[in-house]
Amino acid sequence: MSMLSLQNIAIHYNKVPAVHDVSLEVNEGEIVAMVGGNGNGKSSTLRAIAGLNPLSRGSIFFDGQDVTRMAAHVRTGLGLSLVPEGRRLFPKLSVEKNLRLGAFTRRDAIEIEQSLDHVFELFPILKDRRLQIAGTLSGGQQQMLAIGRGLMAKPRLLMLDEPSWGIAPKLVTKILDTIQQINADGITILLVEQNVKRALEIAHRGYVLQTGRIVLAGSGRELLDNPEIQKAYLGI
Repeated sequence: MSMLSLQNIAIHYNKVPAVHDVSLEVNEGEIVAMVGGNGNGKSSTLRAIAGLNPLSRGSIFFDGQDVTRMAAHVRTGLGLSLVPEGRRLFPKLSVEKNLRLGAFTRRDAIEIEQSLDHVFELFPILKDRRLQIAGTLSGGQQQMLAIGRGLMAKPRLLMLDEPSWGIAPKLVTKILDTIQQINADGITILLVEQNVKRALEIAHRGYVLQTGRIVLAGSGRELLDNPEIQKAYLGI
């Protein structure tokens, strides 16, 4: 069943086109990867889904509901959560306060505490450092915190923009393994990731964006085996 549907969306910045006529589907329970070089519209697409970038044309449906003109916080309340590129934490607040801010649309205090416990189970280092100021964490720990904050919104669809950005290679595996675990727990994932090989290895399906357009689509394995992908992104 399609959870998210983009229908012929276009995005412009000061009349300069960034995304052209993009249509894609994310089905419930999937990990779907959007890959491609920098500046090809992947982050713009995620921000549009989250309600942070207005569309020039096209429509966005979530669970069959047209959310194209809904405010970002309303979409969050429906179950759409974005972990942005660069993490965008509150660097002068503690780990725990950053996490609790992720639950700003929620009202059930008991459920919020359960979500906090779940994040600490996924990332034990955050529990150990719950009172530490977020800006003093390592890059990898900050990424864990950003993902944890996204989970505090209790998403049905979690969007991750470059989760391996700026972190040590040994932690990339930890982050991507955790993304698979989050998916196994029942959360649908839409992933933008610079590490094309690793992203397609964990994705059920993928889309390749170039100059704001989808140029290839298929299963993760099909795209990994595609000679064009191997030549352009995998150095094969």
